[in-house]
Order: sequence, then C-alpha cells, then structure tokens
Amino acid sequence: MTEGGQARRFVVEADGGSRGNPGPAGYGAVVRDGDTGEVLAEAAEYLGRVTNNVAEYRGLIAGLRAAAAIDPAAAVEVRMDSKLVVEQMSGRWQVKHPDMKPLAAEARTAFPAGRVQYRWVPRKENKNADRLANEAMDAGQAGRAWEPKLPPQPTPVTAAPVSDATAEPIARRIAQPVADQGGEPKVTAPAGWAAPADMGKPTTFVMLRHGETALTPQKRFSGSGGGDPALSERGRWQAERAAAAFAARGTIEAIVSSPLRRCRETAQAVADVLGLDVRVEEALREADFGSFEGLTFAEVKERQPEALDAWLASPRTAPPDGESFVAVGRRVAAARDRLLARYAGRTVLVVSHVTPIKTLVRLALGAPTEALYRMELSAAAVSAVQFYADGNASLRLFNDTSHLR
Repeated sequence: MTEGGQARRFVVEADGGSRGNPGPAGYGAVVRDGDTGEVLAEAAEYLGRVTNNVAEYRGLIAGLRAAAAIDPAAAVEVRMDSKLVVEQMSGRWQVKHPDMKPLAAEARTAFPAGRVQYRWVPRKENKNADRLANEAMDAGQAGRAWEPKLPPQPTPVTAAPVSDATAEPIARRIAQPVADQGGEPKVTAPAGWAAPADMGKPTTFVMLRHGETALTPQKRFSGSGGGDPALSERGRWQAERAAAAFAARGTIEAIVSSPLRRCRETAQAVADVLGLDVRVEEALREADFGSFEGLTFAEVKERQPEALDAWLASPRTAPPDGESFVAVGRRVAAARDRLLARYAGRTVLVVSHVTPIKTLVRLALGAPTEALYRMELSAAAVSAVQFYADGNASLRLFNDTSHLR
C-alpha cells in the first residue's frame, strides 16, 4: 500500500522463448513501479527443452511471483506479446492444451487474480523481458545459471531479515519454483538417446497455402499476372483456423508472406493471433499464368489447346505472356537462400501459393521440376521442411488440412 492508503500499481513485463520449439528455452520477467516506471525486480531462468508457450507461461508466473513478493496487495497490469497467454488468462480463450492447463492454473494462484489485468503489446514494446529470456537461454546453454544484473532487491515487508553474507538475490530466488529455492539450478546437457544429432540446429519452414478466394472452388488459374483477389468468407475462416492451430502449437517465430493480397490477408490473420509482424518476400508470389489467368483448365483446353499441351509437356515452357515453372524455381530458390540466412535456426511461417510451396518441397527433396505435376496442395494446407547448415533438408509434413476439420 502507498502512504495515502491506495494500492500500489505494478507493471509486469514477461516473455519466454524456445530455440527450436521445443528446444532450449528460457523466460524473463520485469516488475516495474506503475507510477514511476522504476524496475523493482527482474527474474529469468533456463528451462531446458520446452516450447515457446510453456516458456511464456513460466515467465508470467515468475513475474507475478516477483510482484507478490514485493506487495501482494498491489494492482498489477501484465504486458506480454503472447496473444495466446493474454487471451487465455483474460478468459476470452479456453485453455485446451494439456500442457497449458496446469500452467494457467498456477499463474492464477501466483497473484490474487482479481487484482491482475492483462494487456497484449507488440514485441518491440517487450524488449526487456525478451532480453532476460535470451540471457537465461545463453547462460543455460553455456552450463551456467542466470545471474541478475540488478542490485539485490528488497525483501517483502513480511519477510524475516537475512544477512548480506547469506542472502541470495531475490530476483534469482523468485525465478525458481519454491521447492527448488534451496540452491543453484543445475543445468545438464542431454545425453545418450536424448542428445540431439550433431547436425546443427535446422531452420524450419512451415508453409501455409493461402485460404480460398472466389476463384479457388472454380479451379481457375489465379497467378500473379491477373487480378489480385481477396480471401472469400470461407478463406477468412480457413485463415482463422490455421491461426488458432499455430497458436496452440506455439512454434512460429516469424512470418513471411507473398506480396499478393490473398496471402497477406492469410498471414495477417495468423500474425494478429501470434503477435508477430509480417515480412513480405516478393519472390514468393505465384507463377504468372499469362493468357491462362482467370480461365478454368477446360476453358484453356478449348481456347488454347496447343499452348496448354506445350505447357504440360515441359516445365521450361511458359504460358503465352506468362512464366515457366523453371523460372519460378530460380526465384524461389533465391528467396529460400535469403530466408535461410535471415532466420537461421528459427521456425518461420511461409505463406505462399501452390507453385512456390511445391517448389520449396521439391528443392528440399532434390526432385526435378517435373515433380510439380505430381503434387496436390489444398487451400490453407500446411507443409513443413527443415533445412540444415550442411545443405541437407528433410520434408516433415505435406498438405495437412487437419486444422480445417
């Protein structure tokens, strides 16, 4: 309480991260005075191998515990860039995942629930908690315990005094579960069959085809050379379903999209839920189908039979005034290399079209361009490929639409 009898106001900034998702993970939390902005406590911890969502919940719990240790009668505003945690803790979304339920319950008991409000903020406004989470991950992967850089924090008014010689900084004590407060956390590397293969951390492309447009159910050619249709009502529903599925899994760290509207709308639906920005990559646009644009296969066969036969016979042949699959392959391969350099070791959602996604798959498999004719890709389907630093790749998923059922 303040001298005037008013409840103190705290701001808790919390974040968590996982390098691999699941992978080496950690959390960070900051408690600030709600009036002055002064940092009152910091907490961070290396968690071993868990998912982003688990780490984010652990950061929330640590931040609430830190606030309770200072003044359990305060009013708290929690600020996080995790849309999932904010919405679930605010009661607007159900907590369905079995790993999240006990964490959400623990967070509700870490500080009197009626005195806590939750607010989503963009990642750029949560930099301090993100920094602490990365410090904890760096320390843990180096075999060290995270050390707070703040001076030792004041103990709560109800706590018994302890000497400076034996007191452990409160920022470190509150970062650990109560049962573990007796000593430093021990960080051990996984061994035996639990140890990861020594191939370096892969970069994962989770590839999402855009949702339906008005042209999709009619099976009309819709590339980058015709109009730029928006998502239909069903397409928006598909994008929302995909977004919910990605939020539940907690694996996406960045989002990249084709410049075409149907992809940008699909990507933004996911970004709004995950609290991420969308980066546009021009080379992820669909093939230019030239004079085929807007027509069905039957209409092209009737009006331009020779052009269609030539296009089907060779991936090096382009539709009249259009783009060949070989040409698409060159620009998509260049985009792949740029994304691998930018997002090395991370999990990236790539929102694109049939031809670029098929191309990324066939490049990962080392298959010829003709393989594009032998793949089927549904609207809003998810595929996944992992790329390794030594040049190898692994197809992990293809044309999954289970989130739409």
